Amino acid sequence: MTLAVTLLGTGSPMPAPDRAGPATLISAGPESATGPDAEHYLVDAGRGVLMRLAASGLGAQNLTAVLITHLHSDHITDLNDVITTRWVMTFTETPLTIVGPVGTQQVVDHILASLDPDIEYRIAHHQDLDDRPPVQVIEVTEGVVELPGGQGGKVAITCGQTDHKPVEPSVGFRFDFEGVSVVAAGDTIPCAGLDTLCEGADALVHTVIRKDIIANIPMQRMQDTLDYHSSPEEAAQTAAKAGIHTLIYTHYVPAPPMGGTYDDWRELGAAHFDGSIELGDDLHRVEITSN
Repeated sequence: MTLAVTLLGTGSPMPAPDRAGPATLISAGPESATGPDAEHYLVDAGRGVLMRLAASGLGAQNLTAVLITHLHSDHITDLNDVITTRWVMTFTETPLTIVGPVGTQQVVDHILASLDPDIEYRIAHHQDLDDRPPVQVIEVTEGVVELPGGQGGKVAITCGQTDHKPVEPSVGFRFDFEGVSVVAAGDTIPCAGLDTLCEGADALVHTVIRKDIIANIPMQRMQDTLDYHSSPEEAAQTAAKAGIHTLIYTHYVPAPPMGGTYDDWRELGAAHFDGSIELGDDLHRVEITSN
């Protein structure tokens, strides 16, 4: 049995021609998590997420749930696309479950309100669309995440508070499946909540920025990013403390090649962490098995 991690989008708020916005797919099931019985969890929904999901062979209809780590715009830019595409491209009603921190319901309500004209056009034109997009929001703080009946079930999901202040609240998610566990941290600095979530896990997906490079950029808005993101070194220290076996970097700022080579990023982490460090372009996939 396997938990597979696919980096759908490794970019940041800065648009890039080759990197979609922050989005990670966690897949669970037999046949390397690609079989018809697999469960697929989308963590964050940055720009271009459905294009990257399509490139991985999946669509909005395949998602078991969407989980949002925090409400920064770059992490939810294409949530509206996920909602709309799930609705219009699925021919039997399949409600979309969105899990996120407190405030997620308000954001989703505003997204749906912004889509009102489109929703009315589609209902007027398609007789089999007789209702608004079926979306259920679950706001979480910490502990077990309970999905509605009939959704998920094979994967146990827990969440914990992370530290991305002044963005508050922010959460990370842990996925446990048949003895294998993966944590998706989102944007955060090292904190007790993340340490607890990671304890005994097999893999950690962590956003990272090159603080050593950004510190030398004479722009206040770039300098401001230093105090609420983790560096590769800090993410590695978090992984080492928890006994993680595989550390997966994403959300690179500045992204390679401007931010150095992948080997440069890996070496920064390896000074603090003895396990495997994975990073790469969009669609980089890592299969996690129990150790």
